[in-house]
Amino acid sequence: MNKLMKPWLPVLLLGCAVPTMAQTFQEWQDPGVNEVNREPMHTAYFAYPDEAAALEGVKENQKNYLSLNGVWKFHWVKDADERPTDFFRKNFDDTAWTTMSVPGLWELNGFGDPIYVNVGYPWREHYRNNPPQVPTEENHVGSYRRTITVPADWQGKQVFIHLGSVTSNVYLWVNGRFVGYSEDSKLEAEFDVTRYLKKGENLIAFQVFRWCDGTYLEDQDFFRYSGVGRDCYLYARERKCIRDIRVTPDLDADYRNGSPAVKLDVEGSGSVSLRLLDAAGRQVTATTLKGSGERTASLTVDNPQKWTAETPYLYTLLAEYADGKRVSEVIPVKVGFRKVEIKGGQLCINGRPVLIKGANRHEMDPDNGYVVSRERMLQDIRIMKEMNINAVRTCHYPDDPYWYELCDEYGIYMVAEANVESHGMGYDEQTLAKREDYKLAHLQRDQRNVQRNFNHPSVIIWSMGNEAGFGPNFEACYRWTKAEDPSRPVMYERAGLNEYTDIFCPMYMGYEGCERYAQGNDSRPLIQCEYAHAMGNSQGGFKEYWDLIRKYPKYQGGFIWDFVDQSVLVRRDGKTFYGYTGDWNNYDSKFDQNFCNNGLIAPDRTWNPHAYEVQRVYQSVWVTPVEGRTGQEVEVYNEYAFRNLDNYYLEATVLVDGRPVAKGQTDLTGVAPGERKRFQLPVVAPAQAGNAEVLVNVAVRLKESEPLLDAGFAVAKNQWALQDWQFDNAYAPETAPAYPLEKLSVKDDGKVLQIAGEQCSWSFDRKDGFLTGYRVNGREQLAEGGRLTPNFWRAPTDNDMGANLQKKLAVWRNPGYRLLDMNVLPQPDGTVQLTTTYRLEQVDARLTLTYTFYKDGVTKVHQALEAAGKEGPMLPRFGMQMQVPATMEYITYYGRGPVENYADRKEAADLGIYHQTVTEQFYPYIRPQETGNKCDVRWWKLTEKGGRGLELRGVAPLSVSALHYSIAQLDDGDNKDNRHSELITPSPYTNWCIDKVQMGLGCVNTWGALPLPKYLLPLGDYEYTFFIYPIC
Repeated sequence: MNKLMKPWLPVLLLGCAVPTMAQTFQEWQDPGVNEVNREPMHTAYFAYPDEAAALEGVKENQKNYLSLNGVWKFHWVKDADERPTDFFRKNFDDTAWTTMSVPGLWELNGFGDPIYVNVGYPWREHYRNNPPQVPTEENHVGSYRRTITVPADWQGKQVFIHLGSVTSNVYLWVNGRFVGYSEDSKLEAEFDVTRYLKKGENLIAFQVFRWCDGTYLEDQDFFRYSGVGRDCYLYARERKCIRDIRVTPDLDADYRNGSPAVKLDVEGSGSVSLRLLDAAGRQVTATTLKGSGERTASLTVDNPQKWTAETPYLYTLLAEYADGKRVSEVIPVKVGFRKVEIKGGQLCINGRPVLIKGANRHEMDPDNGYVVSRERMLQDIRIMKEMNINAVRTCHYPDDPYWYELCDEYGIYMVAEANVESHGMGYDEQTLAKREDYKLAHLQRDQRNVQRNFNHPSVIIWSMGNEAGFGPNFEACYRWTKAEDPSRPVMYERAGLNEYTDIFCPMYMGYEGCERYAQGNDSRPLIQCEYAHAMGNSQGGFKEYWDLIRKYPKYQGGFIWDFVDQSVLVRRDGKTFYGYTGDWNNYDSKFDQNFCNNGLIAPDRTWNPHAYEVQRVYQSVWVTPVEGRTGQEVEVYNEYAFRNLDNYYLEATVLVDGRPVAKGQTDLTGVAPGERKRFQLPVVAPAQAGNAEVLVNVAVRLKESEPLLDAGFAVAKNQWALQDWQFDNAYAPETAPAYPLEKLSVKDDGKVLQIAGEQCSWSFDRKDGFLTGYRVNGREQLAEGGRLTPNFWRAPTDNDMGANLQKKLAVWRNPGYRLLDMNVLPQPDGTVQLTTTYRLEQVDARLTLTYTFYKDGVTKVHQALEAAGKEGPMLPRFGMQMQVPATMEYITYYGRGPVENYADRKEAADLGIYHQTVTEQFYPYIRPQETGNKCDVRWWKLTEKGGRGLELRGVAPLSVSALHYSIAQLDDGDNKDNRHSELITPSPYTNWCIDKVQMGLGCVNTWGALPLPKYLLPLGDYEYTFFIYPIC
């Protein structure tokens, strides 16, 4: 039940010397005060003492840099009114305090619990929203103290403190004196601390509230942590210096020559030398500016190398400040020559339309939350390059400055988003976008985002925020941004199709809506800011989105939600698992549960199975057979907008019945961007393949290494058939028995019906008609208690749960098998046929199972469902399952792989023969669910270590899985139950699912959308047949 907020009573601080702008301790609930004494935001740079240091670019090695990272004295309180109010004094006794690392987050270090919330504020189940007031109760406050020694050679210089990212706000004191205050937790706050410092030791103290008035603008869909998320340090500068530097690297109308405009804010009357160097360090152009204040220069560069995500060439601009003849500082700025425009309804880079193969990325680490190391960031860039992702949206706030540097260097287009989201307030009249008292906060957050990230060529679009309604505050943000930076488009999803967005950027628009817009008359490109919700076992139908994108010029792509699962690693009671909402306490909201895990990759950066589908669909080189040819000529399409294929070669492999028989390669030099060119296939298919299936696998690989990608890496793959697999409807023993086998006999004692032969037997329960025993050569092929039974259910995926299919389709968990008849009929050829007929009482359908038993132990199974014309829920799957001994651990199969695949997610799963284990089939989605399926299976062998076991063959392609888990173990039932794959105990058997088909997965969203109709299984007639051969 909601409670009124406990009123906040400000505490007066006595005896504290403060500057003119002093703290009132009302700032944290006053949206009109978001900073006190905070330095104006400037572009991300560091001033080095000389050119050599500037070109090296490692600020941590400089004498004018002092890291504040490390261990601080720390005190934490649960409620804001319990916080210490005099801790910043120099004589305060902190010996009883504990410690905290900076950077470091409270909830991951034993102070409070992690909480994830999708929509709404962390207090949503206990307090009413009442902006700008936030609760006092549960509003944790952390207080920090640390003594540092300022280098002696900093005497006479200006000294600034840089606090990289502090959530949700920060009050700062130095040597007992108040310095300043800041909100906007995802951008650095800098303060001039020169006059507060003294020689020798200095006390730095700051205090952080879990929530403040700014929290109403930070309702992002992620874990809500508190503390310090990025690096903190002091740095020193001469009083005469460059305060800010901006570079706009424009191109002429032909996109040939460059005219970079440089804008400086200079303090002091010295001179600034501007020198532009190419990647080899050669000077390209130069000029000198003199005077103070705002200074501008326009340079010219004849036909510079251009920057794109495909060709990320960077120049370096050195801005050298000299007071007389002495150079006092050098600021390096990376410059990429590129021009961003919207022309003819398309987003263009350097005059050419580009496809946005994007993903949203939260800054998240499984151990450290918001504290993401540089190594982890580089790992993320590497994965994006491997996965063919060329664009990232910084959801939903500015990222660590190093991330922008990496995107510049390695080539990733960026939508740079401001730290504005007020989803929990709704989109209607109550939205903060319409409140005058929050106008300044909206503006400042958008302004800082632009001001800090202006110089990065990777930033091609500004985003004003996310899911924060619409109103005059965003109109003001749009006008300011367009005036401040005319060189980039601006987008905002909640602007819809009004005039305050340059790009139509909806989220989770379905296929039909996208196609309607693409066919319409609006002159703006369609780029979904969020789409293809990658929660759990997802990304079904992803290819169909890109079929539309590649069809309609105005539809240029989107940003998958999202890149990485957010869960934090939990170590508890000797077990380790990924935690999500509901795993820590009974106070915080549990509603959102695992909605934090929508990633293409797991928290530890393991690729989730659906990531491979994205990699294949996002690829930019396509090799296809030329229609009408005999398989020896292919067309290579270069989908890149800017790079040729000179560093690639084509590798082709011919497979006969899944086994490679020939391999070759050819050079792809001379294929220009956007060009199609024909090549001879560098391998010859066998002339005499009989009835075998003949496949061609192609891979486009790097000749030489490129940044983050090794030589030989496959940037694109494809497969096609020259001759299709011939399925056999008849029993075909591979070898004849050594001697004639006796006929099969039938025994029926009223409880068990048994068909037996010289080497084999089958037992059926007379009560329900299901197979309960299967012996071959004295060995039982079923696990203890195992059965072969019809199966129409799958453990619901997250998309299933979002569409409430666990309830809507629940009758298929147990459709109510009422045995109508068991009919045994010996056949003239010595086989025995058993037919069992059932009424499915929950769905008013008829099911018939027909078994044919062969003398050598082979079993033929035919299952038929009769439900044509009936009304009822669709089927999750149509198939059977059987439990075999867990010792049947080894799998060899001919079908799609190697990763799991489904009817609507198999573009990246090529046909072939794969050798795997049952243990490997289970993918540990953070919430257990359907996993391990393989489509288009021709045959499947499940064996023990010694090779004995069972072989499956279908008369048509099958979908098959084998897990050490039952479906029930992976099924949460009607509601999610905070379960974790790591904590499920494997069953003592292997559960083998043999299906005709399973419904698709879908990906449009995880809150109601279904897979495309062609991947659904409406109630009706279904039948299929398969053989099981014993392997002795």
